[in-house]
Amino acid sequence: MQSSVIHSLFSGDLPRSRPLGILLALVVLGLALAPFITSGARPLNTAATICIYIVLVASYDLLLGYTGIVSFAHTMFFGIGAYGVGLGFAGMTPTWSGMAVGLAAALLLTLVLALVIGLFALRVRAIFYAMITLAVASSFAVLASQLSDFTGGEDGITFDVPDLLSPANEFGEFMGRIVDGKVLTYYIVFFGAALIFLALLRVVNSPFGRVLQAIRENEFRAEALGYRTVLYRIAANCIGALAAALAGALMALWLRYVGPKTTLGFEVMTDILLIVVIGGMGTMYGAVIGAALFILANNYLKTLMAQAAGALSGVPLLEAALHPDRWLLWLGILFILAIYFFPSGIVGKLRGKTWSRARPEA
Repeated sequence: MQSSVIHSLFSGDLPRSRPLGILLALVVLGLALAPFITSGARPLNTAATICIYIVLVASYDLLLGYTGIVSFAHTMFFGIGAYGVGLGFAGMTPTWSGMAVGLAAALLLTLVLALVIGLFALRVRAIFYAMITLAVASSFAVLASQLSDFTGGEDGITFDVPDLLSPANEFGEFMGRIVDGKVLTYYIVFFGAALIFLALLRVVNSPFGRVLQAIRENEFRAEALGYRTVLYRIAANCIGALAAALAGALMALWLRYVGPKTTLGFEVMTDILLIVVIGGMGTMYGAVIGAALFILANNYLKTLMAQAAGALSGVPLLEAALHPDRWLLWLGILFILAIYFFPSGIVGKLRGKTWSRARPEA
């Protein structure tokens, strides 16, 4: 009975590898217990960021890994969701109804934009679609920066949340930690991310998801079988965009701030691409492993290098090489090594299978 429930929960797509299963269990368990096994704001912020990026990367992998669509507009939808929550809470007294209206408006705008982009751009192929989405995303980022009266411009919007989520609102003590509004916010992010991820897992393992993979492998054969591939690609684009908008909403709720650099910057898009490649394209579990490793490295590699440089203070060459200011260099080296030793991604390697790369066709 328990096995059947687990099988149904994960839509029949189990890890199928003991090392991968153990690694996934450690990540999920660590995120679930993060408020109680860590102390301080930084570890909890890292855990919340991992949860959000799991959803964001999984939604992008639906396009790139499962359908073969290369899009640079994903951060635009991420930002729309974040601004929806930010504008919904902005005001003298933040209310849940205001947030709900803002989020609903953001999801509606996301759906319309994804549909329009899909209708006009998904009929072109390869680099042309990628360039169109890049132009649209860049235009939206500029627009968000210039509409300072509405979006806060480059400074963004800092907003309050209802008293229920305030750190001053304490519910009691558990496992030696005060459970307050910030911990409650974290679990809203955690369970929200888990539900969206499981929904995406259900999508890719449904008959609809099988058609998307058929389109990725051979679009002409899928068309010959009677599938209207353009409609399937547009639907995938809309689903991925809505999931990205929800991830943006979770990010805004956690940070209680929204701005162009945190959600609309091209750096966010490059991070998504790196995580997809590291985790493994065409597998939702790659988003979990890739996001956890990348965010942890991004947050703690500099600190670890500072400690290593201090321990090797008597060795000039190694001390200079491990200077904290060179952390981006070492992050790049780690990325190159990951690509070299795990060409199909970490999940593909652990599953003992070379997963099909998504072709850059769109």
